[in-house]
Amino acid sequence: MLKDWLLNILTTIHELKSKNLTWQRDNQGKEATLKQAKVLAEKAMIAELRKRSQQLKHELTILQTQHTAELLMFKTKCKQDVKDYKQYLASLDQLKHSIQSSYTHLPEAVAFTIHHHAKYLLNEMWETTDFEEKMRREIQLIRFMSTVHEDARLYLEGENKDILPEKTLTFIEKS
Repeated sequence: MLKDWLLNILTTIHELKSKNLTWQRDNQGKEATLKQAKVLAEKAMIAELRKRSQQLKHELTILQTQHTAELLMFKTKCKQDVKDYKQYLASLDQLKHSIQSSYTHLPEAVAFTIHHHAKYLLNEMWETTDFEEKMRREIQLIRFMSTVHEDARLYLEGENKDILPEKTLTFIEKS
């Protein structure tokens, strides 16, 4: 009985191995085709990844070039802005000297107050980021400087007998 039982087990194992070998033989072509398809798919994926990598490198190079150009333009603009600001400050210093030379009797504190107000207007104009507000501030600065120059011109020509630059001081009061 034990012998029959062992023989049945061995027969079953032999049949399973035989079926497995038959299945492998029958499907060997399909298995080879699948392996080949897998290798080809891996190669295609590698090629696609290389292609995409090259595209990304190209796009990155373009972005770096654009960034470099934009940075250079921004630095140039900032340098020009600083230069313009310095010229404005120099102009305001000339304004202060014009006031002091026109109104020789004027207390120095008044000339400095006028100069300080002009610098305040300049800084307000410069620091504003809104374009329309910047234009309003610039017009206000121009009007102020024009008023100061007009007061000085009238005083020097003898048309204005005021001891102080009244229009300028009125402009400051309104601000």
